[in-house]
Amino acid sequence: MRGVGRVDKGEFNAFRFRDRESAKRLLDAIKRLKVELRVMHVCGTHQDTLVRYGLEQLLLDVGVEVRQGPGCPVCVTTTREIEEALALARAGVTILTFGDMIKVPAESGSLRSVKTEGADVRVVYSSIDALKMAKKESEKRFVYLGIGFETTAPSTAALLLKDSPPNLSILSYHRVVPPALRAILEMGEVKLDGFIEPGHVSVIIGEEPYRFITEEYRIPQVIAGFEPLDLLMAAYLLAKMKKEGKPRLINEYRRAVRPEGNRLALQAMERVFYPVDREWRGFPTIPSSALEVREEFSNKNARIVYEDLLREVWKRTFREPPGCRCPEVLRGLIRSEECPLFGKACTPENPIGPCMVSAEGSCNILYRYGKVFRRR
Repeated sequence: MRGVGRVDKGEFNAFRFRDRESAKRLLDAIKRLKVELRVMHVCGTHQDTLVRYGLEQLLLDVGVEVRQGPGCPVCVTTTREIEEALALARAGVTILTFGDMIKVPAESGSLRSVKTEGADVRVVYSSIDALKMAKKESEKRFVYLGIGFETTAPSTAALLLKDSPPNLSILSYHRVVPPALRAILEMGEVKLDGFIEPGHVSVIIGEEPYRFITEEYRIPQVIAGFEPLDLLMAAYLLAKMKKEGKPRLINEYRRAVRPEGNRLALQAMERVFYPVDREWRGFPTIPSSALEVREEFSNKNARIVYEDLLREVWKRTFREPPGCRCPEVLRGLIRSEECPLFGKACTPENPIGPCMVSAEGSCNILYRYGKVFRRR
């Protein structure tokens, strides 16, 4: 599948001269390989770089189609989980969360809407902010929403490993990436010739958790950084592996990612969390794909501390907003512009689905940079 688009002039030319020349050489090298391949990345920052610099179109021109998978942690958080936070907020519990989660709509509203109704919902920039607020206002009940992949899970774990006050608990929405990649391959909805693995996540987990993809599915992978040249190099390496028929796992981001990952961060996660089966938005239940707080810290697990307030939420069945195709975007089946709501009923000011809310969501990224794509 090939695309034709209008890319803002000057974006690609905004590279430093040296980078422009390097980018051209990489694109020419991919073109000479004469391969057609579809690859997937699972990182909102990768999507930002691809769209901001017009790399999607440049890669399409040399035979490489890049799809975004479930690389936005806010986007894959389910309606049920958001309803958990809403139930607690309406019951008088102070909710602490990252800013992207505030506007994500659920069936009964959003954290922003309950805040306008009088609930105490606060934006924090780190788990340290949550710790400080809970210590300062000891008379209040606080719940910190642990959102994100392996990148942010260690900071949530550190919060519980510290001497945190008794009025602070955690609602863990944390997920881990490798099981989701297996789910995508097992579902078989989209044919993939390679993966561009997320740099941030890989800094924590290293190389080993991805190896099953190459060993079991014979699919090449590249762990990539976030500069335009990182992604072009990743595309070149994937194209070269396909041409040679020799799939491997290559760490292009060696300046930040060690083969073993960050051992201290992994130890903190292991100490505080254990893997559980959980749904992702757009996916059925994925085995061992989420992190729940261990029994040792049950007095800090909001699902246990506030079980009486959350029980009714757990009994309910939730549906996606009518017309929203965010689930298909997250599985790499369609692009954002193929959703009939994109840029019309659904905008960052009036989001219908989370892919338009989060700065890492593909709909938000496409809307923000004003790119218009057509397919032919």
